[in-house]
Amino acid sequence: MPPPVYLSLGSNLGDREAQLREAIARLNHIGRVLQVSSLYETEPVEFADQPWFLNLAVELETSNTPARAISAILQIEQDMGRRHLQHKGPRGIDIDILLFGDHIIDSPQLTIPHPAMQERRFVLEPLAEIAPDLQHPLLKKTIQELRDELPPGQEVKRITPREGH
Repeated sequence: MPPPVYLSLGSNLGDREAQLREAIARLNHIGRVLQVSSLYETEPVEFADQPWFLNLAVELETSNTPARAISAILQIEQDMGRRHLQHKGPRGIDIDILLFGDHIIDSPQLTIPHPAMQERRFVLEPLAEIAPDLQHPLLKKTIQELRDELPPGQEVKRITPREGH
């Protein structure tokens, strides 16, 4: 059985929810979406002068290698109109690999676990909803522990219940 892959999806341009739904549908072409968190409205981080995001987390089962998975994900972003015009700037769709089983990868093309996930409430809130006991392979803490250790700030509001619940 392939290792579980956890993704963070975000959008802050156009019909944010529709773009997230389309991205999830497209992810089903590279694997099988097993779980989808609730939608969360989140304030922008680092580059604050932009619209708020909708974020969610996805558990994906795929037989792809991490390198093939990131290539397929980047293609989904490109096909959906993603352009990297401004670092951390507004975007219609953003898909990040957070965890890929217990793989640890540090290459110019891909870093797994995602290097900043433990600092981002907009990542940890949705991920803790679908995988609270999942352990970060480097930090040796669960997602719930990492979320609970975050300092105050980074406003994150759940706006829809989890699918199927």
